[in-house]
Amino acid sequence: MTQPIATEWNENAASHTRIAYAGLELKDLVAGELNTYFNIFFNNSLVQLEEYLGNQSILTIPEIILAEVDENGECFALVERLKSNFLFNGVIIVLISLSNDKGLKLNAMRLKVHDFYIYPFSMSDLRERLNFLVKFKLIKPKLTDISQEVDIKYTMPFGKRLIDLFVSGAMLLILSPIMLAIVIAIKLNSKGPVIYKSKRVGTGYKVFDFYKFRSMRIDADKLLLELSTQNQYSNEDGGTKAAFVKIKDDPRVTKLGKFLRNSSLDELPQLFNILWGDMSLVGNRPLPVYEAEMLTSNEWSMRFLGPAGLTGLWQITKRGKLDMSERERKKLDNFYAQNYSFWLDMKILVRTVPAVFQKEKV
Repeated sequence: MTQPIATEWNENAASHTRIAYAGLELKDLVAGELNTYFNIFFNNSLVQLEEYLGNQSILTIPEIILAEVDENGECFALVERLKSNFLFNGVIIVLISLSNDKGLKLNAMRLKVHDFYIYPFSMSDLRERLNFLVKFKLIKPKLTDISQEVDIKYTMPFGKRLIDLFVSGAMLLILSPIMLAIVIAIKLNSKGPVIYKSKRVGTGYKVFDFYKFRSMRIDADKLLLELSTQNQYSNEDGGTKAAFVKIKDDPRVTKLGKFLRNSSLDELPQLFNILWGDMSLVGNRPLPVYEAEMLTSNEWSMRFLGPAGLTGLWQITKRGKLDMSERERKKLDNFYAQNYSFWLDMKILVRTVPAVFQKEKV
């Protein structure tokens, strides 16, 4: 059977992207580096930018607003006004600062701008980031629409479903004392709900409630803004990278939560997801909605045409090693979706147990 051919990005698409720029300090640099790739409308000030935007119709609104952060912080007031105007819903907003002031970065994150750059930075990095945002923030189809348009439907094989029901039911009975102990420990360790529920995307882009034992403090979302501006928790490299990065050594995780994560005991509630048919024992891990929305191209949509699972091929292939890239994971997911079988599932299940006890580094 002929395998689907992966498609590449359309390199010429960016030239049709309109950017409204505001500022003078980096205007010449931006013009020299980005004019070839984007259709840029330059404005010398925020006032001029706002006037320009006010003269646009729904058909001529720019896809991106790129603005320099001013000393008085007027750019943040402008962002608030734009976000309150339904006409600018979906417009990408990226800010550039000549000051490495954490307070400015915190304001930008509070307003949920799409990115915040601190000069000096690589213009090629900025160009790639803008291309990325345009492709996945503007052009991406809604998951609900995709799930209705998928022309290949995955039907769970009867034998696979039978095994899922038997194993998940048996494990819930056998592990119920351990799960009860974890519930009590979480209640005694910190305030808040025992179960953490999030939206995940599984087979055929189906969205469902995904369950875990809570391993973070209840104010984790609030703390994320503050921690992202602290160097000891940030992966930034001298201010040349985008400000919105993953938190390493995340202090929001409780001591009990760290143990639950390292032992994979926080995953036990997903047995209910398996019992209810949201996912299988073996398959491709269901993704958070924001990640799934980034994988709607022909190259990666294949992974959603196979079963979603508690464990999968990439979890047992190089787990705990630093050299596994996101692309490698996606390729393994695509491979499983195209080649899954009863015997492959059995091999993955057998190898999952030792993999759980490996130190996670990926």
